[in-house]
Amino acid sequence: MTNPGKASLLLVDDDPDLLHLLAIRLKANGYAVTAVESGRRALAAIAASRPDLVLTDLRMEGMDGMALFQEIQSAYPGLPVIILTAHGTIPDAVAAVKRGVFGYLTKPYDAEDLLAHIARALTLHGGSSAMQAGVGQVWREDIVTRSSLMEDLLAKAQRVAAGDASVLIQGESGSGKELLARAIHRASPRANEPFIAINCGAIPETLLESELFGHTKGSFTGAISDQRGLFVAADKGTLFLDEIGDMPLPLQVKLLRVIETREVRPIGATRSIAFDVRIISATHRDLAREKEAGSFREDLYYRLNVVSLKLPSLDERPEDIPLLAEHFLSRLAPRYGREKASFSPEALELLVKAKWPGNVRQLYNVVEQSIALCPTSIIPQTFVEQAIQVEMHEMTSFEDARKRFERDYLTRILKLTRGSVTQAAKLARRNRTEFYKLLQRHGIEAAVFKGTHQSHKG
Repeated sequence: MTNPGKASLLLVDDDPDLLHLLAIRLKANGYAVTAVESGRRALAAIAASRPDLVLTDLRMEGMDGMALFQEIQSAYPGLPVIILTAHGTIPDAVAAVKRGVFGYLTKPYDAEDLLAHIARALTLHGGSSAMQAGVGQVWREDIVTRSSLMEDLLAKAQRVAAGDASVLIQGESGSGKELLARAIHRASPRANEPFIAINCGAIPETLLESELFGHTKGSFTGAISDQRGLFVAADKGTLFLDEIGDMPLPLQVKLLRVIETREVRPIGATRSIAFDVRIISATHRDLAREKEAGSFREDLYYRLNVVSLKLPSLDERPEDIPLLAEHFLSRLAPRYGREKASFSPEALELLVKAKWPGNVRQLYNVVEQSIALCPTSIIPQTFVEQAIQVEMHEMTSFEDARKRFERDYLTRILKLTRGSVTQAAKLARRNRTEFYKLLQRHGIEAAVFKGTHQSHKG
């Protein structure tokens, strides 16, 4: 993996001598350099490890610089490309710039001019060389990756961070949505102000309203003192609304008003309080579908979804699995009294081949279980296999758990009432129509339970 303190450059030229000289010069200026002699090899190199910038000759055998740029623009739209060209092809280079190439330089190029072009491209496109402009890589230091998908996402995230637009992060549970939100905050002008996170799906509606907007003493039972809400607490900083898709509709209305007015009135208060907060929200749900279904307000959706970032699942970035596993292991080893610990090749292969419905969070749990159970410094395949099986058994989604509970509950209540839907609905405090729908959803026939008590004597 490239040193995170260096910007990584990919050089492409079918003249090996020029390629060698340019690589030496750029390495001497602190860049991490990969040099290849064709457009095809360049695409393979990008797929293996996404660079921060591509510097390519225009005229090459086979795939020329323009064809290479078009491939890069299609697959990696955030990746800047600079073209080197001879005097006779300047019109082609100018046309290339109009189509999205970051810039071009004529041969023989001026060394200082080349370095200035590279630094400017990296700064504007969120590349690692932002360090040389004083920005550094601290903002993304918690995100471990060599995936081109993740690098593209991080490049977008850094560009978005410079502004104040609301960001909606979408991705599966455990994929690192809060980690990305914190990275955006650290890359933003608000980095030295508060970052406050709240999980909107983990708190009851009445309590969530109080947490977000605050309350005055005596405004409801248990309000023993004034409490400023999180919008006020996050003033000048960033408020992260995790699992926003789980927020109840009545509260969505109040949230929309607060976002539109930039003022919040605590529960029980008579005056509103102005605030200045950047909102980042996240969800594992398909909010566009929720909006169409009427379970998420359309106006709030567009307020929150000014910029949308989609986090890839761990299965979409398998090249990161060994990297993350070793990273987690190095962090966890001291906790378990180990100076060093590593996975056997077979164990790493098993980790890469496994399915990860719980994403990075699940991988972390498997790594911790492996090192906790294994007495040796090298963790073999058997301990990883055991940890994955335990984790998969424990990793039940909320939807699956709810379905299992409903099915078991309906079964028990129908046994109690000997299959009487009327009595069962009364016990469940549901009307008959709704109760029948529940039975249909789980494929349960009430008639099967008629007379079940006769066969249970004693």
